[in-house]
Amino acid sequence: MFGFDETAIAYDLQRAHSADVWFIRARAWFWGITISVASFCVGNIAGVFDLNVFGFIFELISNILW
Repeated sequence: MFGFDETAIAYDLQRAHSADVWFIRARAWFWGITISVASFCVGNIAGVFDLNVFGFIFELISNILW
């Protein structure tokens, strides 16, 4: 009636879904890389100011446990 048949609609829905999945994956890669680089930068800056985060966490846990 409107020029669409069931196979055309199913194909369009499938194609839209795969595009949505691609954009979700692209956003995940973008934010994953951005957060990784930012955390490395923060870690290097903390080292410059002699902040030992892992040592602090280890001492805190060892004081609680022992």
